[in-house]
Amino acid sequence: MPEFHALLEGYKRFREDSYPKQRARYDALAKEGQAPPIMVISCCDSRVDPATIFDTSPGQMFALRNVANLVPPYDDTGGLHGSSAAIEFGVTGLNVKHIVVLGHGQCGGISAALQGGELGLPGYTFIDEWMSIITEARDQVITDAPANPQRALELEAIKLSIENLRSFPFIAEREQRGEIKLHGAWYAIGEATLFTLDEATGAFNAVE
Repeated sequence: MPEFHALLEGYKRFREDSYPKQRARYDALAKEGQAPPIMVISCCDSRVDPATIFDTSPGQMFALRNVANLVPPYDDTGGLHGSSAAIEFGVTGLNVKHIVVLGHGQCGGISAALQGGELGLPGYTFIDEWMSIITEARDQVITDAPANPQRALELEAIKLSIENLRSFPFIAEREQRGEIKLHGAWYAIGEATLFTLDEATGAFNAVE
C-alpha cells in the first residue's frame, strides 16, 4: 500500500535527519525517563497535531488524543476508561503541572453531536456513546441558536472538559494547593490561529 510506504519513508527521513540532531535528547529520555511538565488533551483529528501546533520537542508534552478532545466525568464504578487512565497517569504518575484541553474548528465529533449523535450505522456505536458526554451542552447550544453552533459547541465542550477534570479528586486537590493549572485552547485550522480561554470571562482570545 503506497500510504504505508510513505510512512516508512518518513521514518527513514527521521532516522537520517531529525534523530541525529536530537540524539543527545533521546539518549537522556531513554536513560532518565520522561518528566513532561504539560499534558495536552486534544482531538485525534489528523489535522490537529499538538506537537506541531506547539512546536514541542520529545519529552516536553504528555499527549492524550481522543474523539473531540473530551474528558469524561470522574467515575470509579468500573469499566475500561482509557482517557481517565491517561489523565491519572499524567497527574499522579508524571506530576504534570499544566493540563491543556485543546479543541479545534471543524471537529467531526462535534458536528455529529449537533446532528443528534447518529452516524447512520446499525446498532450500538462507540462514538455516539462517547459524544453523550456533551449532550447537555449540545442541547443548550441548540436552544441558544448562535450564529455558528458548530464553533459554539466546540468552545463549550472545552469548558465542560475542564469542569470534568475538576471532578477527579487528585486534580481538584492539586489545583487547590496550586500544584496544577488547567487551561482551555481552541485552534482554527484554516487560519492557524490559537485561542486561549479566560475562565474569568468565559471568552476565548487569540494568541498574539
